[in-house]
Amino acid sequence: MNLTNYHSHCTFCDGNAPFESFVLEAIAQGFTSYGISSHAPLPFSTRWTMEWERMPDYLEEAEQLKQKYAGQIELYTGLEIDYLNEESHPGTTRFRELPLDYRIGSVHLLYDEQDEVVDVDVTDEAFRKIVDERFRGDLNRVIELYYGRLMRMMELGGFDIVGHADKMHHNAACYRPGLLDEPWYDALMNDYFGAIARGGYMVEINTKALFSLGTFFPNERYFARLREFGIRVQVNSDAHFPKKINKGRYEALAALWKAGHREVMELHGGEWVAMPIVL
Repeated sequence: MNLTNYHSHCTFCDGNAPFESFVLEAIAQGFTSYGISSHAPLPFSTRWTMEWERMPDYLEEAEQLKQKYAGQIELYTGLEIDYLNEESHPGTTRFRELPLDYRIGSVHLLYDEQDEVVDVDVTDEAFRKIVDERFRGDLNRVIELYYGRLMRMMELGGFDIVGHADKMHHNAACYRPGLLDEPWYDALMNDYFGAIARGGYMVEINTKALFSLGTFFPNERYFARLREFGIRVQVNSDAHFPKKINKGRYEALAALWKAGHREVMELHGGEWVAMPIVL
């Protein structure tokens, strides 16, 4: 039944329950494999990322849980690693040397006109204020910066999965309705997915915002394009609460099927395997 999830956050970062609580919920729901992907450390402290000094405990706990629940579920250890700049990204030696089973590459942060870090993974109201006050109302500039960073992250590598591939689209479209239909934006997305395909990365269908904002990340309109590019996909819930690990999974699988996909990627026996979509 494609009961897997590789994007979730426990109390090692901004999740709302311990690692083991997610494992127990996954077992209770019949998941075959499950992975935790805490937000990786940044060069500065935030409310939502892990600190480097906690990394040994994170890795140790993951290994202990793998042994404790062996035979009940396959557990995997990941990280969601941000591209911040040329010194802090998934491809740096420090991240590459960690004994992880997989890595998610994401962008949450930009540099504004004053070269200060700004978090753009916010509500649409907060996003509007950021564009107006930190980027002089230049939405196109913000979009270009965002996708430019994603493209650079793909050039540098060091990860397996593109996290919430076009997460900015909702806030940007709220700021300027009709944006997604503008030819320049569609061409930008085409270039973006082309780069993902050339890099051989997987794309998650992130279901976190499906019932709150009415969208997947990436937007469902691009599901057929992912197939045309030959990009491998998987379904993840980006859960911060154990009860949400399965949220939106069926809807995502059904939308993928409608767009022509017949397989999703799952971790089994330590390897990524293409598994038939079961509805």
